[in-house]
Amino acid sequence: MTTSPVLDTPPHHTLVVLVENKAGVLARVAGLFARRGFNIVSLAVAPTEDDRFSRLTIVVDADSAPLYQVVQQLDKLINVVEIRELHPSHSVERELLVATVRAGPELRGQVMDLVRIFEARVLNVGSDAMMVSLSGSPSRISDFARLLQDYGIMELQRTGKVALASLDQISQQEPDAE
Repeated sequence: MTTSPVLDTPPHHTLVVLVENKAGVLARVAGLFARRGFNIVSLAVAPTEDDRFSRLTIVVDADSAPLYQVVQQLDKLINVVEIRELHPSHSVERELLVATVRAGPELRGQVMDLVRIFEARVLNVGSDAMMVSLSGSPSRISDFARLLQDYGIMELQRTGKVALASLDQISQQEPDAE
């Protein structure tokens, strides 16, 4: 069986990086990765609940660089406020997939069965194709995409992972109020 980088994720580290929400910060982070030869598996960026900061979820290929090197280099950037590695067992990870799949009238029912099983959504229906979306854990997204391959994926886009520390991890980090 052949593997696809869109469907299968290599061994990786998930870093959540809090940065100042200023122009050029993302370019400096991406430039750092390019200069050092660190491979980014996925990158998601958005402002936080405090509009002075943005949160980057960076999934780094574990084979491209030791984690300590990545963290050390990121920590040198002036606009970086905080860096945390999130372990999958101590975080909540989500991803979004949007795909266009071959689904003429004779196969549409089978694709709809997959959509129902995975609790996905149909976004658009054409005469010989359907556009579907699913949000969920990266492994669930990969499973869904793998099953869609049997029908013929015309186009597929994954957002990359977004993640936060699970609530039990957050409560362990906060000091007790007395």
